[in-house]
Amino acid sequence: MSVIGWIVFGALAGWVSSLIVRDPRPRGCLANIATGIIGAVLAGLVYQLSTGRSWQFRWDWPSFGVAVLGALALSLVVSLVGRSGRNGRRNIRR
Repeated sequence: MSVIGWIVFGALAGWVSSLIVRDPRPRGCLANIATGIIGAVLAGLVYQLSTGRSWQFRWDWPSFGVAVLGALALSLVVSLVGRSGRNGRRNIRR
């Protein structure tokens, strides 16, 4: 897949994951692209490690499903880390 293909694929996967997660803070296009691409790479690595088969990122539904699942997992982890960091800062008195 070309660089432009990765950007479009990541944008779509990140956008779908943001629709599913329904984060109250809207994400921008660049955040969707980054979430989609990083999520696709991480999910592809998990797929390879768990099945022992290589994963080819192509324009097809299984690849898109893996990319969206990876973007969802990444979004949930980032939101959980963000929440714990904000709560910890509120409780600190100076």
